[in-house]
Amino acid sequence: MSVQERKQRERAVRERLIVATARELAEQQGWDAVTTRRLAERIEYSQPVLYSHFRGKREIIGAVALEGAAEMAVAVRAATAGASGPRERVTALARTYLDFAARNPAVYDALFQLDGGLAFAVEETPEPLKDAFASLLESLGEVAGDGVRPGLFTEVFWASLHGLATLTRAGRLLPEDVESRVELLVDRLAVV
Repeated sequence: MSVQERKQRERAVRERLIVATARELAEQQGWDAVTTRRLAERIEYSQPVLYSHFRGKREIIGAVALEGAAEMAVAVRAATAGASGPRERVTALARTYLDFAARNPAVYDALFQLDGGLAFAVEETPEPLKDAFASLLESLGEVAGDGVRPGLFTEVFWASLHGLATLTRAGRLLPEDVESRVELLVDRLAVV
């Protein structure tokens, strides 16, 4: 292994450490607790080293969001792969999405609430975000109904899930009705 390869590998390891530490801190104490000073202390590197990887908190939020998008895509695909039919796939997708949002609030915020400097729904959208949307489209496209563009249907269904996730987390919806909401959403929107 050349010196250059070793340095690149060490740099990648440091970058993963920064992202993992930011994510852990945000999940424990919220994004306000994530500062470059605190991250530098936790990873035991100087702030200039941290800045050599990320220009600031915004880019770190973006990195956490991209990691989370990839994880969500994997979770959705795994949940829908074993379903026996379209209705079961859509129900599994909805449950998995809501569970991901509930179990990973800081990641979910990085994806959809905070400014991580990421572009959505444009040519420059990073691949992990495109893939997360594709993981939804794979199951939802087949239940969009006649004359409805699958992408448009996926956006509306996703927006509904996002609303449910956000309102439940904010305490605006009763948590015991999550399953009833999923069933209603699937019954009313998905054409199966």
